[in-house]
Amino acid sequence: MRHWKKILIPYEQAVEELKVKFKAIRNELREMSEYSPIEFVTGRVKKVSSIIEKAQKYGIAENEIEEKIEDIAGIRIMCQFVDDIYKVVELIEQRDGKDLKIEYVKDYIKNRKESGYRSYHMIIRYPIQTAFGHKEILAEIQIRTLAMNFWATIEHSINYKYKKNVPEPIKERLKKSAEAAHLLDKEMWTIRDEVINAQKFFEAKSNTVSSIVNNMQLLKSIGQEEKANKFREKFNKALGKGNIVELIELSDSIKLAVDRYKAFE
Repeated sequence: MRHWKKILIPYEQAVEELKVKFKAIRNELREMSEYSPIEFVTGRVKKVSSIIEKAQKYGIAENEIEEKIEDIAGIRIMCQFVDDIYKVVELIEQRDGKDLKIEYVKDYIKNRKESGYRSYHMIIRYPIQTAFGHKEILAEIQIRTLAMNFWATIEHSINYKYKKNVPEPIKERLKKSAEAAHLLDKEMWTIRDEVINAQKFFEAKSNTVSSIVNNMQLLKSIGQEEKANKFREKFNKALGKGNIVELIELSDSIKLAVDRYKAFE
């Protein structure tokens, strides 16, 4: 167990670092009230039993596992729309040669598998610093829509149950459901602009409200409680109306007041 733990710790570190980086991209865009092509990010390190099983299946010697099994570390990036996937790909390509290196890609969206599987895979080489020094590991990044992920999760469970020997009737139903998921993605794309505008509006409103609340608290902390209470009355009215323009104007006013009082501290 000690042997495997030493092997897998760097992969666990890589997964956590990559998750933080992609979540940071998403959060930065949302903080700026911009649309993020990244909906959410998950990651995992392959279980020892799965690594051994895969090595045996492909005839990989134990001393070759780290170089030949490319998905010991796995990151999954979920997107709302198919074209968001390629925007995420561009974001990763911009980092190529900097904090990661792209080894190769597999586009199962333009070239879906016979089973109906769709997803975009990138195999990367990722550098990390361990307690034993510098190390580069292979990791797989899967980028897919929510619909693709729903289907792939079901298909994975079915394959696990039948040990890859899925009965033909179930295979056919899976193919049909894959096409249904694909049609859902296409249909959602037709209202993409409406969805993005709605989400950008929500982020802008959310960020403005957060700014107002933080600055009102700041006014109180510097002894301007009466001023803060007056702003709160205006805030409650503007929030009740849901008028984003009024909220932005109020946010600017409170910020000016905070800056003015802080200047005299």
